[in-house]
Amino acid sequence: MEFYQNLPRNRKEFVLFMAVISLISVNIIAPLITSFEIGFHWQTWANVLPLVPFIWLAVIVFVALTYRPAAWLTSKIVTEKDSYNAHLLTNILCTVFMMSIGLTIVGTWIGQQHISWAPLRNFFYRWPRNFALAFAVELLIAQPIARWVMRLLHRHQEVIAE
Repeated sequence: MEFYQNLPRNRKEFVLFMAVISLISVNIIAPLITSFEIGFHWQTWANVLPLVPFIWLAVIVFVALTYRPAAWLTSKIVTEKDSYNAHLLTNILCTVFMMSIGLTIVGTWIGQQHISWAPLRNFFYRWPRNFALAFAVELLIAQPIARWVMRLLHRHQEVIAE
């Protein structure tokens, strides 16, 4: 029942769910990572804002690319007998793991506004931090808010149906 109330039931709901998650994530993670790179200043945040739409598009592309592989990997780690929370946590972990690999490179290219070898040379230094930040934001902020939006939507739909 918790699964039915908290997660999208169709494509339209999935689009809303992903929009909520991705918009929250991009607006928190991109400025945080940039601040760790060049310092925590208001100017840093202001410089990141014009790039957020491009990073958001990259996030959407990576969601589309990693959705099925993350679901497959999740199915290899958890079983049908495991709880809803175990499935949810494992899926978030797998999705963030896969997305953070690509976005550590592509996000740097977008942020620097040119393609270089720097993200590849510094990958093993930056990726663990990026993964940890993204996982924390997804687990503690973006996913709970998106599930809350789904619960509100489903309650509203049930009231209308009655």
